[in-house]
Amino acid sequence: MQWILGQQPQAEAVIDLAQQLNIPKIIASILLSRNISSFDDARYFFRAGYDDLYDPFLMKDMDKAAHRLIRAIEDQERILIYGDYDVDGTTAVSMLYLFLVEQGNDVQFYIPNRMKEGYGLSALGIERAADYQADLIITVDCGITAIEEVKLARQMGMDVIVSDHHEPGSALPEATAILDPKREDCPYPFKELAGVGVAFKLLQAVAQLKGLGEDYCRSFLDLVALGSVADIVPLIDENRVLVRLGLEGLNNCSRIGLNSLIHTSGLMGKSIGSGQIVFILAPRINAVGRMGNAERAVWLLVTEDEQEARQIADVLESENRTRKNIDEETFHQALHILEEEYEEGRDSSVVLAKEGWHSGVIGIVASRVAEHIYRPTIMIAMEDGVGKGSARSITNFDIYQALKECSDLLIDFGGHKYAAGLTIDPKNIPAFRKRLDKVAASRLQKEDFIQKVIYDAEISLSEITDKMIRLLKEFSPFGPQNIRPVFLSRDIQVVGTPRIVGNNHLKFRIRQGDKIFDSIGFDLGHLFYRLAPGEENLDMVYVVEENFWNGHSKIQLRVKDLR
Repeated sequence: MQWILGQQPQAEAVIDLAQQLNIPKIIASILLSRNISSFDDARYFFRAGYDDLYDPFLMKDMDKAAHRLIRAIEDQERILIYGDYDVDGTTAVSMLYLFLVEQGNDVQFYIPNRMKEGYGLSALGIERAADYQADLIITVDCGITAIEEVKLARQMGMDVIVSDHHEPGSALPEATAILDPKREDCPYPFKELAGVGVAFKLLQAVAQLKGLGEDYCRSFLDLVALGSVADIVPLIDENRVLVRLGLEGLNNCSRIGLNSLIHTSGLMGKSIGSGQIVFILAPRINAVGRMGNAERAVWLLVTEDEQEARQIADVLESENRTRKNIDEETFHQALHILEEEYEEGRDSSVVLAKEGWHSGVIGIVASRVAEHIYRPTIMIAMEDGVGKGSARSITNFDIYQALKECSDLLIDFGGHKYAAGLTIDPKNIPAFRKRLDKVAASRLQKEDFIQKVIYDAEISLSEITDKMIRLLKEFSPFGPQNIRPVFLSRDIQVVGTPRIVGNNHLKFRIRQGDKIFDSIGFDLGHLFYRLAPGEENLDMVYVVEENFWNGHSKIQLRVKDLR
């Protein structure tokens, strides 16, 4: 792993910002590296509130979508909400459902079965809407490429509002309104909203037109935060505002179902941030969609019955344990195939396919394989004569664009720069493997295959003061494009006896001068040999964080790498 010092701002700019904000120069330098260069920028970054959210009517088609939904509300039309089976989709469905029930509407929701229907708007779902005699279908977190499916719904007499955040194809569906900030003709100033974020803007617009009050939609921000963080969208700009406000709601949660989930996952009484969502709450919500029917996640989020909430939360916990066991077995099978088929000097990408793999977990395993081997990775589960694949990428490689260049070999595909899904005829897999590798080889240089950790500054442990820790906490919520600041410290002494704990985690204490800190390196047990107690010869890159244990919090350094 390479350690690279991030781009450093000019010394004069650091001094100027430090004086403006009355903060240490190290904090000013980190802010400047994140394009926060003035008092106003810092105010927005640290203190932006609900009033700083963008006007929802800046989004293309918002006026049409909001007026159509208001007509459905006022005329008591039947509405079907159609969502995706992941956390982003289920939180968006739950939010719209709760909103429309509050308005007195007859509303149902539909989430496709991951194994039987796959991702997106399906003919089966449209038939369900027709059986329900829906007048209006609203898609959330899907629909932007569903040209034939929207046409079918219109032919069956239903209007469709598409609400999505994925990349559009070359043509758009003929829907009543299409909300997607990634549309080329959409002037919305922020393009990286999650699906639940786009749906929230629709609620904001409807609330404005109906005169429900500026703060009416605030109560839904806990769901917006949950879905946005889980979908790994960049936590900058409007996403950062939505998530920070939503985390406040999540930490003072009044939703019966969410509280049951928080309790069963062991988070009751603990501070919930983006990390707790990504590693604890989101996998449990995702598990029911990966293993079966994701509608159970929606019922958990919308129920007002405590007994039902506890029962569903227990199901999520159980299915998450099952999912983890399947993950582990699939990961080991993938590593075995890699040993037989992969050559580091030859292959620029990895495509693994196997009968019997569970299509609900291959995305998680593809992420682990991509991290392990540091190559763009696609895993394909073969089921009933069709390959269902999940793609995960690495820095500097747009997997969605790569799939576009292989589209003639695919039945369907969709996704983002770093994560995508696809379906493929198994007989096309060998040709697809060759094509993708050719694309990857043409786009990636030798250095792109070396994992890198970019650090913000080199400091001594004495610089980790109470004031610095307080300021670093203000940088949260952390996530893509707003990661925890990373530091490098040299010539550290290891004190006491280092040990390996849990599942290959490295735990030890370090000292420099009169400063002593606990340190932990998750999944870094293989670096145990680099720790020599008593010697002042350890260099380490790490982040500073709080560790909550048994009702107490303590500062610890989370190790990224060490030498």
